Amino acid sequence: MLHPFVLDKFTMTTTHHFAGSRSKNQRLLSPVFTTTYGTLDRAVQLQAKGQKKEELKYSGGVNPKPHKGLASKAIDFFETVIVKFMHNNSSLPLYYLSDNFAPVPYETPPTANLHVIGHLPECLNGEFVRVGPNPKFAPVAGYHWFDGDGMVHGVRIKDGRATYVSRFVKTSRLKQEEFFGGAKFGKIGDLKGVFGLFVVFIQLLREKLNVLDLSHGFGTGNTALIYHHGKLLALSELDKPYVLKVFEDGDLQTLGMLDYDKRLKHPLTAHPKIDPYTGEMFTFGCSQTPPYVTYRVISKDGFMHDPVPITISEYVMMHDFAITENYAIFMDLPMRFRPKEMVKENKLILTFDPTIKSRFGVLPRCAKDEVQIRWFELPNCFIVHNANAWEEEDEVVLITCRIENLDLDMFNGPVKGKNEKVTAELYEMRFNMKTGAASQKKLSAPSIDFPRINERYRGRKQRYVYGAIPDKFSKITGIIKFDLRAEPEAEKAKLEVGGNVKGIFELGPGRFSSEAVFVPREPGISSEEDDGYLLFFAHDESTGKSALYVIDAKTMSADPVAIVELPQRVPYGFHGTFVTEEQLQELAKL
Repeated sequence: MLHPFVLDKFTMTTTHHFAGSRSKNQRLLSPVFTTTYGTLDRAVQLQAKGQKKEELKYSGGVNPKPHKGLASKAIDFFETVIVKFMHNNSSLPLYYLSDNFAPVPYETPPTANLHVIGHLPECLNGEFVRVGPNPKFAPVAGYHWFDGDGMVHGVRIKDGRATYVSRFVKTSRLKQEEFFGGAKFGKIGDLKGVFGLFVVFIQLLREKLNVLDLSHGFGTGNTALIYHHGKLLALSELDKPYVLKVFEDGDLQTLGMLDYDKRLKHPLTAHPKIDPYTGEMFTFGCSQTPPYVTYRVISKDGFMHDPVPITISEYVMMHDFAITENYAIFMDLPMRFRPKEMVKENKLILTFDPTIKSRFGVLPRCAKDEVQIRWFELPNCFIVHNANAWEEEDEVVLITCRIENLDLDMFNGPVKGKNEKVTAELYEMRFNMKTGAASQKKLSAPSIDFPRINERYRGRKQRYVYGAIPDKFSKITGIIKFDLRAEPEAEKAKLEVGGNVKGIFELGPGRFSSEAVFVPREPGISSEEDDGYLLFFAHDESTGKSALYVIDAKTMSADPVAIVELPQRVPYGFHGTFVTEEQLQELAKL
């Protein structure tokens, strides 16, 4: 049986700078982690040191107590031997540490007066922030895209001017890595084959011998950002949220961990949902012991209500869920933790099981227990991200990105040398609360992920979905707009305008982006649903330059409303949000 630490999902980054021999991958990657990359010059680095904000006191401050000494050195030596003789040190570079997936080695202090092509509308006064994995220390063995310390990239916009900043999420894990001068935590990228067992054993030794302090968790804060109750939260589903402060100049600072007055005892999903009408936040967390899933509701005023256990058969990967006006929807899908198969079949520990049907649990969202949950079955699939859900008479409707058969190992290790592609398609799923029937309807050709909507319609029927079009290995080539009132053209094998596809913004050769975040032109729902802008970071691999793009969400015009040229390369990452000027004023009170 693997140590429960492993089974808490996307963990881990085991790395140490050894005196003496190092793995091939570590030697290949050393320049990325030890020198500047892109356009961040030495002057900016020195400026970063000189502009460090005064540390703020916060009740949730995280101050782990790791220990150096003989035990630490002995484990390091044992790890060196294991990696040398057991790990497959490919001569190929690790794909998700290559090109623009590679981390940037330095934080960037607020850099103002950026060059803006076009104009920045007044409604964009605020700060666009996006987080992603950015490991501070080179791995000694493998690497999976889910590994890596969280780094937040932000663009502060005010009165047509733009300022860029990037800061690490100062997690307990990162602070301990900095203490040792190299990462000490295991990672999911190494949980494959017999070698994965040794990674678990090394992690267990470091925990039991007090080399590492796990009292403050071990998450990375690298997955998503959300604003609720006057706080900007950095999220990863292995851990509790981290609170970020945003200064007037756009700078970011990690204040500490949020445990809701000690009412939170388990990790939370990176994809909570906020009801725009009630101000409540709905979320859940997974654990390796029954009931495996725990549902939580947090009031508009920041009070976390009592836990509601959700019973499923085993610990699964449940990355997202959904809400309607009256229900919460949970997904018991066939991405399972399989330690035995990991060893016997040399598989990644997270494995898709094609023999298991997909189950969807619909629970009244104000329920105090799980008695009223209704479970529905649909054909085998996996879902990483949902777009939205709502109610129509007796039915609950879920709009989601459905994947037929997801192999998470494709996001792991060296370049595979072939054009692998995740075939995610937009789907409508319906669950009849009266008859118990479930159905699904395909809405697009492949491939679609990172769906976003106008958040004023969260949990209510909406018309438009904005998705990212991933190329091989999750490079996003464009942004697509769907109209859910229009009929899809089922015969089409590729994504193109027509039917329910109302527009595609193509980035062009050699340019790739992250997900697009919708910002309305006016607050509320008095204006049209698609009256607003889409914001996203994009990178030009031919020039090595990154930029913030602003495009018209209504017209999806090929001519951007604005392009903000950035002083630093922004690696491809995960999820972002837009913090309004009013919300920034609340954050200033922290």
